[in-house]
Amino acid sequence: MEQRIKLIWDFRGPDALKIAEHHVIHLDEYKTAHDLKVNETGVEQKSELYAIAYFIVSKAQMPAVRDALKPHRGEFCD
Repeated sequence: MEQRIKLIWDFRGPDALKIAEHHVIHLDEYKTAHDLKVNETGVEQKSELYAIAYFIVSKAQMPAVRDALKPHRGEFCD
């Protein structure tokens, strides 16, 4: 199985969770528009004032998605 990478966008402040949830809508739109298969998006609330939106992509897809969407950071998935 090809290695997967979790691209992450960080949001901070009292509206962090709402902003992250809205950002995932755009990530899903990108996924649909570019016909990307088996890609996972989601939101994680890390604290009351900090949330992330994420997009898990294959290592092969990562450069194109990274360059188009400009995530704040990324990490390897297990």
